Amino acid sequence: MLTIPRIPRRIKYILVIVPIAVVSIWIGIQLTFGVINPFYVVASDSMVPKLEVGDFVVINHNIIFDQLRVGNIIVFKEPVPDQGQEPNAIVHRIRAIGIDSQGNKVVVTKGDANADSIPGVDYPIKQGNYVGKVLYVIPKLGLLTKAISPPVNYILIGIILVILFFLVKPGRKENSKKKV
Repeated sequence: MLTIPRIPRRIKYILVIVPIAVVSIWIGIQLTFGVINPFYVVASDSMVPKLEVGDFVVINHNIIFDQLRVGNIIVFKEPVPDQGQEPNAIVHRIRAIGIDSQGNKVVVTKGDANADSIPGVDYPIKQGNYVGKVLYVIPKLGLLTKAISPPVNYILIGIILVILFFLVKPGRKENSKKKV
């Protein structure tokens, strides 16, 4: 007869509490910053010296488009992506703000290291392109996120599962029974 080993109570708590905590924190982050993913990694050197490749930025979408000012650093989706491509997320500084022919606010951006704004990339940024205003910059943290992207993250998950497997080894007894 096959016997299934009992899982120690503390492991059960960890397996229940950790996912609940992670989901709660993630929902809290989404509500606080007003966007599904408030975390971005700087992918180019267009914002040097303010932002370096691999810097991690935290954005806030609760700062509405109409509140943006010249000098703010924002994340936006490029307004004219290459044919058949998804628009890239870009982190640039607002250079100018204007109004288009329909009366809508339009933002022109530019990378600090770029000579000028690039049509179709840096403008016209409209409300639909706006992702959020950069609030925090954590230097080089993005390099860590790249380091633990697939397949490395799968290897780490495998190692954690192996460790959990050995923690739940059959034959181990909880200290709840005392010898008399």
